[in-house]
Amino acid sequence: MQLLNVLEWAHTARGAEEGGGDLTVVVLPPREAMTRGQLRRMAELARDEGVTVRWEEARGGAGAPLRTVASLLGPLRRAARIVVGDPFSRYVQLLLSLARTEGAAPGGQAAPGGPGGVVVVDDGTATMEFVTQLARGERLVRWHRKGAQGARAALFAPVSASARRRMTPSAHRRVEVFSSMPVEAPEHVSVTRNDFSWTRARFGPPALTGGTDLVGTSLVETGVVDPERYLEAVASLTREHGATRYFAHRRESAEKLHRIAAGTGLEIVRPDLPLELVARRGPIGRTIVSFPSTVVHTLPLALAGTGVTVAVCDVDPAWLTEGASPRARGFLSGVTGTARGVRRLPSAPPAS
Repeated sequence: MQLLNVLEWAHTARGAEEGGGDLTVVVLPPREAMTRGQLRRMAELARDEGVTVRWEEARGGAGAPLRTVASLLGPLRRAARIVVGDPFSRYVQLLLSLARTEGAAPGGQAAPGGPGGVVVVDDGTATMEFVTQLARGERLVRWHRKGAQGARAALFAPVSASARRRMTPSAHRRVEVFSSMPVEAPEHVSVTRNDFSWTRARFGPPALTGGTDLVGTSLVETGVVDPERYLEAVASLTREHGATRYFAHRRESAEKLHRIAAGTGLEIVRPDLPLELVARRGPIGRTIVSFPSTVVHTLPLALAGTGVTVAVCDVDPAWLTEGASPRARGFLSGVTGTARGVRRLPSAPPAS
């Protein structure tokens, strides 16, 4: 998803003549197969758009992190602007702590498009949490994490603090958030809205199936929602809306997806690209039903003018696990409540 957002930012920046050319994207792929597959497909699209893509196996075993850092240190120090895809990633924080993010223009102000520019383009729900934590000067922690993160987090704390400072604006550092999410940026942080204009121009409009598609979520895998309650909700939504397909989140487990298919008859679709592109290319249902997630903010923009209705089903507090973070309930409610252009559904009743 972050690579799609980088392409959207470059498209917007070029249109505004703020620089978006001569762009090099560094991909730090995880080990998880579905995400790696999506990233490879997105890397192909980025190259088609004239973007230089470096695929760095930073998690490739002993010595790989040091080799990656050493190979990127020079480009990071020379870069006129740093575009960050996931500010919560420890690898990203490490690399950002080594980058040159300050540079004064005549008069002591940061030069637009020059050294000192940092752009955060992560368009997930985590963007909302990042902006809040940045405004409060808090440690950067993903919203679903609970409590202390152990000895490794304590050892990494100085690096994380250094990265946070580099994402904080100053007289010599310009900071921008590029996002479709509803964020209220701290003072001196500019916000540019991602309206998915590149996606709309590049793909579609899609053919519509006339039916209903469900969009999966990894809330079970992150320990926020009880798996049995989630399966009941999916079955209820399938029955109520006549859904026929289930677009799986890239981090959903094979076991859970097998149970969904066996219990509901839904066709499980594992997208090989971000859902915004898959939906825009089509075919896609006339109605798309999702739980609180990024797509309830992004799909209405990507599918604007197509006649597709995006609906969001609230997460009942009773679905949350005992291990869910104290902020989970309010955060998920905020994701739903701030979504524009969607139809709100009540929490799914138990399936009969």
